[in-house]
Amino acid sequence: MQKQLDIEKFSKKIYLILTIIMAVKIAGFFTWSENVAITRVFKVFSRIMMTIAAYYAFKYILKKGGVDSFKWNNVFSPLLYGGYLLLGFISFMWSTKPSHSSLQWFMDLESFVFCYYYMKSFEVLEVFFPKANVKFYHILANASFLIILIFIIGLMIAPDEFYRMTHGGEEARLGGYMMNPNELGMLCVVSICCYIFNLYRNHRKVWTIIKILLVLYALILTGSRSSMIGFLLVVFFHIRQSDNIKLKLAINVGAVFSIPVIVQTIFIKQGDVEEVLSMTGRLPFWTALLNEGLPREPWFGFGFMRIAYKDYFKGVHTYAGQMTHNTFIQVLMNLGFVGFGLVLLQMIATIRGFLNFEDKEKKLMLLGILIPIIINSFTEFGIFGETNYGILFYQLLIFGISFKYHPILSRSEKLYLRRTRPDLSIP
Repeated sequence: MQKQLDIEKFSKKIYLILTIIMAVKIAGFFTWSENVAITRVFKVFSRIMMTIAAYYAFKYILKKGGVDSFKWNNVFSPLLYGGYLLLGFISFMWSTKPSHSSLQWFMDLESFVFCYYYMKSFEVLEVFFPKANVKFYHILANASFLIILIFIIGLMIAPDEFYRMTHGGEEARLGGYMMNPNELGMLCVVSICCYIFNLYRNHRKVWTIIKILLVLYALILTGSRSSMIGFLLVVFFHIRQSDNIKLKLAINVGAVFSIPVIVQTIFIKQGDVEEVLSMTGRLPFWTALLNEGLPREPWFGFGFMRIAYKDYFKGVHTYAGQMTHNTFIQVLMNLGFVGFGLVLLQMIATIRGFLNFEDKEKKLMLLGILIPIIINSFTEFGIFGETNYGILFYQLLIFGISFKYHPILSRSEKLYLRRTRPDLSIP
């Protein structure tokens, strides 16, 4: 019989492992070098290695005294997402550039596998190691914070590398060539959303507030309108849900003081009214896609992550674009009405799963994280667009509602738990 597990030591170790895995996984979506070959190798290698690491982290948790006794829950959410990937795979047959479609598809599949093992690790921890108190939102918040901190420090050391000049060089936006400022803004909002749950449970309040302020500072520097809208929605979402009067007051005061800065810095300073209303030129492009591009391949699209027969779509009166800057139009163009219908059903199943989830804290977390990635999906790559960490976050949310503990253990599972966890009460 093994000696009793040191929960505190195990908790610190697995927390560190899962945080590093998530941080490196997110970092794998950034362009850290201007050398295309180095960037591609890093992105592919880091993502695949973190998927392997997630698998071994899951196995390590089981080895310490857990069993994989789970059944599927809200099965239509992952099942329909699998159907979306299957349709994407079949679309290689009519894609005008199968190499591009297959690479994008493979990276989506790879992250789907990663999320399966990563989220299952938290289910095992919750059931068999409740005293470890390893929270998914805490790890995601800190992993995101580490990436954002690199940009905050980087802009002080090398502003030319970490700022992206827009509006004819008049505006500097945090992100540089390494990451689209709107995508970086979305990461900031996800981090803030997760940190709010630390405030709910009174976990290191002062340090948590400092982190939130630093991330909010980075968010403002990205100049992302969509992310700022997502941030405000997240704030007011939590205000409505909270029973803590002091927390409500603190969030309201913070929002009131931040709104003038946000409006002046982002919504007014970075463009005139016409530019804002046209969503920086996106609306004419979307109109051209639907009126000129979609009628050519209405039912099954141009192939996975393809929006035209060639690499770029150019409307009669629009700029040339390789992607739609709207995840829903992206699906419509690359998989047609069939793919679009499948995606809508998948999203309905997922949101329904969130709303019906029994654990209130987890329900609020899932819905809270969903807000910024959905807002981002209307103006950028999004959850069904070209590979990005918005897809990763959405897949994590899918598996966050897909597992349910099965309390009826086999004889071998009971024997294993009695041997590895003598401290655990086995039914």
